[in-house]
Amino acid sequence: MHKFLFSSLMVMTALASCAGKQNNTNMMNDTQTTDRTMKTDTADFGEGCFWCTEAFFQRLEGVISVKSGYGGGHVENPTYEQVCDKTTGHAEMARIIYDPSKITYDELLEVFWKTHDPTTLNQQGADKGPQYRSVIFYHNAEQKEKAEKYKAELDKSGAWPNPIVTAIEPFKNFYPAENYHDDYYNQNQNQGYCRYVIQPKLEKFEKVFKNKLKKH
Repeated sequence: MHKFLFSSLMVMTALASCAGKQNNTNMMNDTQTTDRTMKTDTADFGEGCFWCTEAFFQRLEGVISVKSGYGGGHVENPTYEQVCDKTTGHAEMARIIYDPSKITYDELLEVFWKTHDPTTLNQQGADKGPQYRSVIFYHNAEQKEKAEKYKAELDKSGAWPNPIVTAIEPFKNFYPAENYHDDYYNQNQNQGYCRYVIQPKLEKFEKVFKNKLKKH
């Protein structure tokens, strides 16, 4: 992991938006297949606004799908109002289904830490609350080890002036958000938040990760 360019971490900071009701679909499998030959894997990250997280990860070569939702809390099938009330324990998160033969978990971790501020506790930009916490939900010992190693190296590097507060927790649950959150930025580029918050961050992201983007 020493190959990661910590110097580019400061190119982006996060502003988040609490958005979205919830449907009643519960957890999805952490290892899936999209056809009879392709094996896929799952990464679950929370880095503030799931609209932003989705827009970043869905552009990476090897990422098959990104689904916004809530996870890590104790309330089943939480609603938007419940999550924003800050009593459910859930975080806004994105479930990333990817092809490990095209993109590695290490590379996804690199994107995760370079697309939000991992030093602000329960906050991204102007949005405050536990639902905006920086968190990695690991599915196995290998993911846990990689996340903890990268976090330690990042802290040691001094790339951020403050300590990394990203939580590394075992996967507990995932409740998908309403369907209108799917592909949100691509479908709503003229919406104010998309134009003035997501778009500038996305332009910076595409410059930093230009060699990892899908070819259109």
